[in-house]
Amino acid sequence: MPEGQDSRKAFTRFSLLRAGLFLFLAGCLLGGLPACAEGEHEECSFFDTSLHKTGEGMRYWYEEEGGFMEITGIPYKELGCKHCHVKSCDQCHAEEAGDQTMRFSVDKSRKSDTCLVCHVRATAAMGFDKQAGFTDVHFGAGMACADCHKGKDVHGDGKFRHSMRAVDSVNVGCEDCHPREDLSDEDYHTVHDGKLHCNACHVTGSMTCNNCHFDEFLRTGVKKGKSIPSKSWVLLVNYQGQVTSGNAQTLTGKGKTFVAYAPYYTHSVTKQGRTCDACHGSEHVKTIVDGKSVKITDFVDGTLVPAEGIIPLVPGQIEWAWLDMGENKPWTKMQNPPKPQVQIVGYGKPLTEEQIDILAEPME
Repeated sequence: MPEGQDSRKAFTRFSLLRAGLFLFLAGCLLGGLPACAEGEHEECSFFDTSLHKTGEGMRYWYEEEGGFMEITGIPYKELGCKHCHVKSCDQCHAEEAGDQTMRFSVDKSRKSDTCLVCHVRATAAMGFDKQAGFTDVHFGAGMACADCHKGKDVHGDGKFRHSMRAVDSVNVGCEDCHPREDLSDEDYHTVHDGKLHCNACHVTGSMTCNNCHFDEFLRTGVKKGKSIPSKSWVLLVNYQGQVTSGNAQTLTGKGKTFVAYAPYYTHSVTKQGRTCDACHGSEHVKTIVDGKSVKITDFVDGTLVPAEGIIPLVPGQIEWAWLDMGENKPWTKMQNPPKPQVQIVGYGKPLTEEQIDILAEPME
């Protein structure tokens, strides 16, 4: 072989080696791309570490210290809940081609109906809104989920996260489309000096699954009918330096009671925010300031009666109705239920005494 060809081949091998070393070091410095899970094909993508694929948000808080697994004693991987995540791209992108074959579709992934198949709490919230004659301002304008939640929110970015509430996990924000300088009623948006998130004023009641009866869920393997939905109140929760809207999930199992509180955005948004007196000096705030508990749910004549309005998150001063059920038996109120185990998830925090004091001041 001519000497020039040997030199060129040697240079090419060196260049490839240098490029490979550079990519390896860059991968180390940047945290690298996700490795394929054991047993998977060799080719995998950054989608494999996305929350849509892993379902990690549910597992993490369930198994975290203080989570509901301390009551059940059953690891997440042994529950039917683990099936609530996307197996492959097909779930959102595959559609019938009309000749007994399938094809890849971007249009299908942009339809809200595709999202709502799995995001059933949002579906239930829309059902409550329809009954009340209310339409979310964004859906009412003809928008779909994909108009706000774009690539990274859906597909991830190769970084493994425990929760959608982790920093930089969900990237859409109200001010992406509604810059503060464009808002006409400027006083409402400056008086809180950035300490109040848009959600706290512009979302209606949060969709809540009350009293999930875990024993019956384990017995039947079916969630439907094992909890009671409601949508009439919003918790005020601290999250990332702001007061925002929150929610709760209550469960019973093995004769014990459990409640998890979390920051929560419900897709029931009003153009006009709440008035000042909806929060400041409100009935629920007065109840908490007086050292009493807000009865967030009650059980009257076989019916769950939820509270309404804004409720500050002070876990020790929120009272729940705890219910029991059995095979082919109606809901009944638990007699002398134990004090609930409380967990605050999604990196949320209760309101501080200072914040409660501010809320206690009525607005004229």
